[in-house]
Amino acid sequence: MTAEASLDGPVRLAIVGAGPTCTYVLERLAALVTGKELTAPLEIVVYDLSGEFGSGQVHSPRQTTTSYLNRIVGQVAFAADESVVDAGPLLPDVERPTFLGWCRAKFAATGDPVFDVVAEDWPKRYLHGLALMEQFERYVEMLRQAQDVTVTLRQAEVVDLEERGDRFAVLTADGEAPFEADQVLMLTGHSTNKPELDPRQVAWARFAQENRACLVPSAYPLETSLTAERTGPGTSVGCMGMGLTGIDVILYLTEGRGGVFERDADGRFVYRPGGAEPDSIVAFSKTGLFTFARPFNEKERDIAALEYRGAFLTTRAVAELRRTVGLPNSISRMEQRQLDFERHVFPLVLLEMALVYYGTLYGTGFRELVVQTVQPVYEKFLANADAYVTHREACDLLLAPVERLVQEVAAEVDRVLAGEASLSGVARADLPVGSAVERFLTVVHGEENARRLLAEADRPAEFAAAVAASRSPWRHPSRAALHRFSWDETITPIPRGSYHDAAEYERALLDFLDVDIRWAKQGNLRNPAKAAADAAWRDLRGVVIEAVDFGGLRASSHRVFLNVYTRHHNRLCQGASCEAMEKVTALIHAGLVDISVGPGAEVEGDRETGLFRISGPFTGAERRVDALVDARVHPFDAARDIMAIYPNLLRRGVIRKWSNPGIGEPDFVPGGLDLTPEFHPFRADGTVERRITFLGPPSEGVMYHQIGALRPNKDHHVIRDILCWIKGFMPTDSAVKAE
Repeated sequence: MTAEASLDGPVRLAIVGAGPTCTYVLERLAALVTGKELTAPLEIVVYDLSGEFGSGQVHSPRQTTTSYLNRIVGQVAFAADESVVDAGPLLPDVERPTFLGWCRAKFAATGDPVFDVVAEDWPKRYLHGLALMEQFERYVEMLRQAQDVTVTLRQAEVVDLEERGDRFAVLTADGEAPFEADQVLMLTGHSTNKPELDPRQVAWARFAQENRACLVPSAYPLETSLTAERTGPGTSVGCMGMGLTGIDVILYLTEGRGGVFERDADGRFVYRPGGAEPDSIVAFSKTGLFTFARPFNEKERDIAALEYRGAFLTTRAVAELRRTVGLPNSISRMEQRQLDFERHVFPLVLLEMALVYYGTLYGTGFRELVVQTVQPVYEKFLANADAYVTHREACDLLLAPVERLVQEVAAEVDRVLAGEASLSGVARADLPVGSAVERFLTVVHGEENARRLLAEADRPAEFAAAVAASRSPWRHPSRAALHRFSWDETITPIPRGSYHDAAEYERALLDFLDVDIRWAKQGNLRNPAKAAADAAWRDLRGVVIEAVDFGGLRASSHRVFLNVYTRHHNRLCQGASCEAMEKVTALIHAGLVDISVGPGAEVEGDRETGLFRISGPFTGAERRVDALVDARVHPFDAARDIMAIYPNLLRRGVIRKWSNPGIGEPDFVPGGLDLTPEFHPFRADGTVERRITFLGPPSEGVMYHQIGALRPNKDHHVIRDILCWIKGFMPTDSAVKAE
């Protein structure tokens, strides 16, 4: 229903969930109000169970100060800016500070060092919550100052939406009189699934009830789930999950319990216990790996110029693949030519990563040569990607010309580095050896050291000796031949056969953490591995979304994409800050964090001790823990969600789960809702319910990667989704004039 359809009073809007996205929504509404572009009175009621209006519980300013935001300060905004296409009226600059601007203003006003940040800093999550709450309050104030606009904030759990004529009554758990809304905007954010619907959780819970062990089925909020009674001194805690949530748990149980991290003479963190920590934290996961450290973001200084644009992984390539090998299917009234991610899209991801890796290592001249050389086989692949039996065969085909060039240039570079040829004597018309040597030295040894080494370049013997004596601060190999891009080594940096017991695995993981942190500090433009992951999996994420959304992948392939490749994506480019990973490393060295069980860990109850037993099948380690914490992020599943509203709406047919229909294979039902491109749900009978809009996690499944903080100076998908909703919800004067 639009404003024109509401003839008996104001348009009545219910917003369920008052986290960051709600803040962005109110900013857009406030801008329309102050810009005099609303065409009808407006009554808004915002619901949030936590009462943390603006931040939501996840970003609560009252949470522990040990949890980091997974975004640098300079990449967070609270409002639309000039980069947003067709944003509508913009608020004055003073009303729409970026997170960086907000922090700088706070520091100027208070002198408090917690606000003294620069764009590249990784802030604590509570600080983001403070900013969100303040901006939320400001936008609410602006709306309330407008004529014919009211805003009511209600701390309550919304449990159902009941149809009453043309409106939905918003039912709450407290039983108060429901608000009847013309439109409902669902912004419920992250949630968890009912543990009683997970057979493993049920078995663990039963064991905990019958024994002295404790099960924490969901880590958040840390302050209430990880009590001192459960996880204090004298206890051992099993942390199931080594991603961002696992790191939050580890830091809360250590630094959050009074421990202190100090830098030693070499600049490394050393942990000083506070005395309230558990005796041990056993961290484990399927891979046995922590998420990889996020690189220093060198692109932040000029996003428009430095964010990567693909040569091979492009929307044009996805469209061409759909035309040549796409399998026609009908999905939610839409015709789609479906692809297989592994066979059709992943080879292009791999090719792009290799291009970025070697372009970073050997320079732009070499990159251009690679693009030119690969073009014929690339076009052949686009014309018939099904000609190859497996995706590995396709990958080998696409990478073969790259590898030939790399072997050739590496041999020439190593000749120069070994003093077998002078830099001035290796000029070739077909291969940019000179520039490759210079770039290689810069990547391996740094700009200053590279200049020092190159000063000896015309004296081969002296040059070779200087190169041999130099050591890379990022632990890069000194020989070019040892630099090879490998997908298998990227996702499995500790091969199964490289360790034989727990001690060897721990040494291998600590060594990897040291290298990974060093590479991350080198940055996403100078480190080949970090540049490749950042470019293909972050900057080109929109291309992957183009391939995946609205049934873009075949049913079985979609399942593989979410279960396998999304995990790779998260580990490669959604990791924690260097500082957080340095702290984790220090805790391992201190003996507080135990990573000895390694990959493939299994959990079961040990009846003899009454504790949970965690076993490492590849390291042979066994650890018993008093408390088992599930530190994994649950995928959204409307039927299993712990919030009552989603099962209730499903039961009454107001919504339905999205299904990717298989052709000659089982359907795939990931758990998210069946939504239109405008984020309206399909009802059980197949009709579209335009009075309700879902943004965020409930759209995961039919769409991909719908979660994220708003970014400044970028036409970001979060604000685009909000503008899509606004266009359908409330016609403005400018929209009416355009008609």
